[in-house]
Amino acid sequence: MKYILIIGDGMADNPVERIGGKTPLQVAQTPFLDEIARKSYVNCVLTVPEGLPPGSDTAILSIFGNDPRVCYTGRSPLEAAGCGVSLVDGDVSYRCNMVALSDEAVPLAERTILSHSAGSIEGEESIEIIKALFAHPDFAPHAEKAGMIVHPAASFRHVAVQKGATTAGMILTPPHDHLGEPAGGYLPRASVAASPKASADAAVLLDLMERAHAILDKHPLNEKRRAEGKLPANGIWFWAEGTAVGLESFSDKYGKTGAVISAVPLCHGIARLSGLDVVFVEGATGELDTNYAGKVAAALAVLNTHDFVAIHIEAPDECTHNGDLPGKLQAIEWLDEKVIRPMVEGMTEDFRLLILSDHKTLTSTRGHDGDPVPYLIYDSRKDSGRGLPYDEPSGEQGEYLAEGTQLMPLLFSE
Repeated sequence: MKYILIIGDGMADNPVERIGGKTPLQVAQTPFLDEIARKSYVNCVLTVPEGLPPGSDTAILSIFGNDPRVCYTGRSPLEAAGCGVSLVDGDVSYRCNMVALSDEAVPLAERTILSHSAGSIEGEESIEIIKALFAHPDFAPHAEKAGMIVHPAASFRHVAVQKGATTAGMILTPPHDHLGEPAGGYLPRASVAASPKASADAAVLLDLMERAHAILDKHPLNEKRRAEGKLPANGIWFWAEGTAVGLESFSDKYGKTGAVISAVPLCHGIARLSGLDVVFVEGATGELDTNYAGKVAAALAVLNTHDFVAIHIEAPDECTHNGDLPGKLQAIEWLDEKVIRPMVEGMTEDFRLLILSDHKTLTSTRGHDGDPVPYLIYDSRKDSGRGLPYDEPSGEQGEYLAEGTQLMPLLFSE
C-alpha cells in the first residue's frame, strides 16, 4: 500500500460574487478530481488552531501531524531549515521578502504595498538584487552592526538571520495580508508592554527596511524592471520571525518512509525537520508556470522506494495574493489535469490519497483565512458511494475534524 498527499495551497475560498456567488473550487473545471471525489470521503478540517495565524506554516505543520500550539515558533525557522540554515540559541530568523512599493515621492511609511513578491520576481534576479543590497556600502555596515546576514533563496523568499535579537513583544506583519494599503501601519514595531530590547530591535529592523528602500528604489536593476513593464523590487520586508524549532520524526510516529516535493522552502523545512526526504524538481517555481509533469514524475519515482509522498502546489495561493482570479481558476484546473490525474493513473499498486487546501486564501481580501477547509480521502480499493464533488459545500456536509493533526492517522488507517 502506498500513500499520497496533494496540497493545493490556498485553493479553498469563500463565495465570490464575480463568479456567480460560488467558490473557485465550485467553478473550476476539474472532471477527474470530481470523479474520484464521488468515490471518496469528502469532509472538512480545521487545519489552523484557533488563536494562531492562518498560513501555510501553521496549517502544513498540522497536516503533517505536528501540533503548532506546541512546536510553532514562527514561519521563518521552518524556511531556514528548508534552505539548509541551522539556527543556534540566540538566533532569530526572519523571512526577508522582496516587495514592490508604489513609486510616489514620499517616505516608506506612505508608500503603498503593491506586491508581496515584487511582481513574482524570478529567482536569479531576486538573488542578484538581495546580494547587491547586502553588499552596498550604505547598507552592509548597518546589517553587520545588527548581527544580520541573509541567505538568498531562489524566489522572492529570502531568509535573514540575526544574532542576539528577541521575538518577545515584536510586531511584524505579513505583507501579503495588506496589499494595496500604505506600509506605515505594518512596519516593524514593539507592543506597548514590550521590553526596551524589543523596541530597540524593532527600530533596527525598521532602519534596515528604510535604508533598503532608499538604495533599491532607484537601483539600476529596478530601473530596468520598470522599463520592461515589471514591478520593481524596491523594498525588503521582515516578517515570520522565530527561533530554532524541532519536530518529531515522521517515520517514528507513523512507521512510514516518505518524501516531500515542493517549490517552497517552508515545505522543505518541515520535511527535513521531520526526517522526510526532500526532492527538488528542476523548473518548480511556486508559480502558475511550475513544472507539474516533473513533480508527478518525481513523486511516482519516490513511491518505488518509499511508502509516502507529498506534492505541494503553491500556484492557487500566489494567484490569489496577486488578485488574479482567472489564474486561481487555471491553477485549480491544472492541479486536476496535470497533477491529480497523471498521479492516479500512474499508480500500479493499491494506494490511499489525501487531497486538500492547507488553508483558505480569499479572493475578497487577497489574504489568508483560518476557517475549516474541505479534504478528501480516496482509497483505490473502495468506492465510498458518497457521490459528492470536492468543494467547500461538500466538505461542510461531511464530518468535521477539529484538529489537522488527525489527517495523517486517517490517511494511514486501513
